[in-house]
Amino acid sequence: MTNAAHSVRLDDLAQPQFSAQGQQILDMMATLAAQCPLRADALHAQASADTGLHDFGPGDYRERLEVYLAALREIDGLHDAGRVNFYNQLLQVLKNRLLLVDLLKRHPEINDIALHAPVVIAGLPRTGTTHLHNLLAAPPTFRTMPYWESVEPFPMPNELGIEPDPRRTRMDVAVSVLDAVMPHFALMHEITTDHVHEEIQLLANDVSTMLLETLADVPRWRDYYQSHDQTPHYEYLATQLRAMQYLRGGRRWLLKSPQHLEQVRVLNRVFPDSIVVFTHRDPVPVALSMIAMITYSARMHRTPVPVQQIAASWIDRLDQMLTALVRDRDAIGPDRSIDIRFDDFMADEIGVARRVYALAGEPFTDETEKAVTDYLAGHRRGRLGSVETSFDMFGLDEATVRERFAPYAQRFLA
Repeated sequence: MTNAAHSVRLDDLAQPQFSAQGQQILDMMATLAAQCPLRADALHAQASADTGLHDFGPGDYRERLEVYLAALREIDGLHDAGRVNFYNQLLQVLKNRLLLVDLLKRHPEINDIALHAPVVIAGLPRTGTTHLHNLLAAPPTFRTMPYWESVEPFPMPNELGIEPDPRRTRMDVAVSVLDAVMPHFALMHEITTDHVHEEIQLLANDVSTMLLETLADVPRWRDYYQSHDQTPHYEYLATQLRAMQYLRGGRRWLLKSPQHLEQVRVLNRVFPDSIVVFTHRDPVPVALSMIAMITYSARMHRTPVPVQQIAASWIDRLDQMLTALVRDRDAIGPDRSIDIRFDDFMADEIGVARRVYALAGEPFTDETEKAVTDYLAGHRRGRLGSVETSFDMFGLDEATVRERFAPYAQRFLA
């Protein structure tokens, strides 16, 4: 049950206010803006300088990168700290590409690694996906990726064998910055260095993922992304999973992303033996929660934040996603998929874990149950508090929103 004593109302979404420490961090970031132009040539040059590598792999990503960079430069109110933030995120994407190409050249046997029937969780944020992901990841059954590995999946050649892993150390710093600038974000989605994270971060390395839409309001990018078949980018994801399995082991991947809801057929094409768990919850409060996350995190790169504009665009976007799911859900049959309602999950968390394990053909041993139970004991729902949301704060009409999502609700929640 949500802890009402720690309920927070975000009353500065449009005009963000920061703590003294948060503002100091943003001011320090802003001093680097001149060195961080949102230009492809500058990003490529810096990535090569940082890694000593020059082969970025197939060049089709360059057009996608140019489209995204142009969309970022069009953002009204983009501040200097935001420019630095986007620059560093995209720089890491290019470094990841360089490192992957280099790794595959040195170890071509990676391409022969089999990806054994991954278990994939597909659901909107706030439908229990993160909780289910972490719960299933508690036993050692599945290979998962901690947050630090999802952002830097391939080590720098000069950092191999260094302990503690410099990638973890860098993520510790990044998380501390996020906590200072966005102290309430953890109430909506907890982020730590080692928490189990989504493969949507890996899809970003091919510069084709809806993650890029959540980082900024970029209509130019959204339209471009939606007009392209995502199959090659899911294939690039599979290559990365093989490489990560080569580097750090693992027998069977446990994956999770909301993006899969509108890419069911692509997911099925690239991972034809995958086990898919679809999570469902009343999409209206889910939409409000997701919009709260997106508009709150927008303070990382712009001011003022056009809250109502972003809210309206995400109602449209979520409608598109759920419409695609209604259309394509049955592309994956009952022998390889399951639908989990949020309320059913909350009422019997261990029972749901058993059902997923059974569908995946994995034994649910006493040790497995103990790991799940121990995880649940330390991660009760609402332990960090909650963020209040309302239709008024986003300029939305409840009846209109409910009507938009009615086909999805009738299919999966009736």
